[in-house]
Amino acid sequence: MITPEQEAWINTLSDRTISIFPYDPKAEELFKVVSDKIHDLLGEDVLVEHSGSTIFGIAGQDEIDVAVVASKAQFADYIPKLETIFGPVRSSYPDRARFEVKEAGKKIDLKIVDVDHPNYREGKIFEDYLKTHPADLEYYKVFKEESDGLTLKEYYRRKIEFTNEILAKAGVQI
Repeated sequence: MITPEQEAWINTLSDRTISIFPYDPKAEELFKVVSDKIHDLLGEDVLVEHSGSTIFGIAGQDEIDVAVVASKAQFADYIPKLETIFGPVRSSYPDRARFEVKEAGKKIDLKIVDVDHPNYREGKIFEDYLKTHPADLEYYKVFKEESDGLTLKEYYRRKIEFTNEILAKAGVQI
């Protein structure tokens, strides 16, 4: 099941095809490099999280997902500071602002995310569920590996359907 809001977002995506790559064992090291830069810029107390397929050690779109977790009120302070070292915001939504950067030749999908937004909270529930349910994590791994060559729209449609199924298993009403 996909909500009308999710469907509307999917329809904004392109029909380009995606490529799926094996897990990069350097992901954690590169996350640490980016995290250290963020902490040097914003302070050690800022929450920086490694997310996405690389936290599970599985295939993905050959990028490392990094989230600066903050209240929406902090966005106005954090975004200009992050732009000084990571360049301009590439896209902005009510719950996040996204930067696209490279570190040691690897794409880093850096986002500042609203700690109070349901998308963030549901993402954490999804990750925690997969960490404690190996059969569903294996299914997610297979889903990722079989997604090579899908269009961006089809990939996210399937991923959102899977995510919603996991959230329902975790007791979240979508």
